[in-house]
Amino acid sequence: MFDTLAPLPSLPSMLGTGAPAEDEVLDHTQALHKFLADVEKRAFQIARTAVRDGDEALDIVQDAMIKLARNYANKPSEEWRPLFYRILNNRIRDWQRRRVVRNKLFGWLPGNFSDDDEGSSNPYEGIATSSHGPAEQLMLNTAMVTLQMALRELPARQQQAFCLRNFEGLDVAQTALAMSCSEGSVKTHYSRAVHTLRERLGDSW
Repeated sequence: MFDTLAPLPSLPSMLGTGAPAEDEVLDHTQALHKFLADVEKRAFQIARTAVRDGDEALDIVQDAMIKLARNYANKPSEEWRPLFYRILNNRIRDWQRRRVVRNKLFGWLPGNFSDDDEGSSNPYEGIATSSHGPAEQLMLNTAMVTLQMALRELPARQQQAFCLRNFEGLDVAQTALAMSCSEGSVKTHYSRAVHTLRERLGDSW
């Protein structure tokens, strides 16, 4: 899906000097590529919701995928998901901090650096993802747009907790690892997000 994604570093170089068997390295490589292929689309949607820019979101996801491959490929595969989303969330926060600094430095210039990037292209638009009929698919698409708009209004930590729990299916412990916070904080952020979304969405969902 991400045609511009840089090649993953070779697995032997990432797994240390233990010289694992060739079949083991191949299996691990295939497992890593399968994991990245599985999470890339949802990770892109999470990043795009946070930064509101398709190109920037794509760069963030690519960077997160490369960092996971370079730094954590030797970890057990069940640890990849929370580690990946912790990296992704850190990259999103880095981007947001840079945006704040840039706006402070250049915000006085007229017509520059608008945060409203609704016209940005989405590389996933137009891809068939279900077997719903046209009318039902239109209703689902409209509902998802409504949800995405509501998510954008949430504080960042609530947004992260909601997306990781619902879109990625992470449990509380995995979400806490991904967000670098306590399980209690995850529960608080998630509860507040759900309460706010229910108020804003009403009967839409």
